Amino acid sequence: MHPNAVTIETFYTCFGKRDAEGMLACYAPDVEFSDPVFPDLKGEEAFAMWRMLTARAKDIRIEASGIDANDASGRAHWEAYYTFSQTGGKVHNRIDASFTFRDGKIVRHQDHFDLRAWAGMALGLKGKLLGWLPQVQGAIRKNADAGLRAYMAKKG
Repeated sequence: MHPNAVTIETFYTCFGKRDAEGMLACYAPDVEFSDPVFPDLKGEEAFAMWRMLTARAKDIRIEASGIDANDASGRAHWEAYYTFSQTGGKVHNRIDASFTFRDGKIVRHQDHFDLRAWAGMALGLKGKLLGWLPQVQGAIRKNADAGLRAYMAKKG
């Protein structure tokens, strides 16, 4: 297995254990992260997001598969099973991730998943019916960003 594939595997193993510091050891200090909820996080913002999510994830289960990498890039498929803390909704999110590496550390991590499907699971009926609307997806992003900013200010 390529060393960068081992890094990806380590990242998800640590995630499953709610070990944010182990996850972040896989990242370069200037990492860039994006997904449909957190579209543009850099460095400390990405670190804070993973710390916040692992702290809140009381019943998370992570299954990673299809891990592959070379000297410059990598990919993985992963599935997350958890209870969304704000609503109690049961979530089974299916994510495809891509990675860029520099000196054995992740410098770019991009997760792709269906935000509408996630909204249906996390937010219940409202999410199922309205999760496709740009306004609802924008509100999800705005709420997530506000939560991250509050978490960062508190940990400050």
